[in-house]
Amino acid sequence: MNEITLERMNALRLTGMREAFERMLQAKTAEALTADQAVAMLINAEWDARNSRRVEYRLKNAHFRYKACMAEIDYVHNRGLDRNQIARLSDCAFVRNAESVLVVGPTGVGKSYIASSLGEQACQMGYKVLYQNATRLFTQLKMKKVDGSYIDEIEKLGKNDLLILDDLFLQPLDSNASLALMEIMEDRYARKALIITSQYPPDKWWDMIKDKTIADALLDRLINTSHKIMLQGESMRRKKQ
Repeated sequence: MNEITLERMNALRLTGMREAFERMLQAKTAEALTADQAVAMLINAEWDARNSRRVEYRLKNAHFRYKACMAEIDYVHNRGLDRNQIARLSDCAFVRNAESVLVVGPTGVGKSYIASSLGEQACQMGYKVLYQNATRLFTQLKMKKVDGSYIDEIEKLGKNDLLILDDLFLQPLDSNASLALMEIMEDRYARKALIITSQYPPDKWWDMIKDKTIADALLDRLINTSHKIMLQGESMRRKKQ
């Protein structure tokens, strides 16, 4: 009977339940459980296994640059990082409320890691996340205009609960990149969350956007309504070396 049960669990793709049932048989714990306890244990095992697979799928499709997590954020090095602010952001209310987070600071202070940690946390909590290097994204979108798939690509970006734009304004934005950023913002404003990392402080961003009309419209809604993580200090990579 047990062999048939295991085979049917396999056929129904109840892999978490099957593994739990096998452990129960090997340890002979099933005999000590009441029927409702055994059922609850099997259901919980299947629930946990499916949730784990969903998290793995979301992490894979986020395409993070770093394997990062909230628990491993470095508070030892003095870089102006507010532990309480990070703790507040870790509940991902900013994702639920479709808010933006700006992570700003010089090279090597851990901007990308912090952004990826918040993204990983969002994946764990069931949100769809996408990480993109800003310069590479704008280059790809420029190519999409040539082959006619630009609108489809913008719509794909808009389907993510959280979009991370890493290293924005690494170089000044030309007209195409400025317009693409504006369209991304239009799609996400008050609808979906956004994390931006940049080496330049927000008061320098206006100079980095060629089209000043777009700059005014974009920065007004982005800077004034965002959570800001302002980092400082020397490169952590250099310190660790």
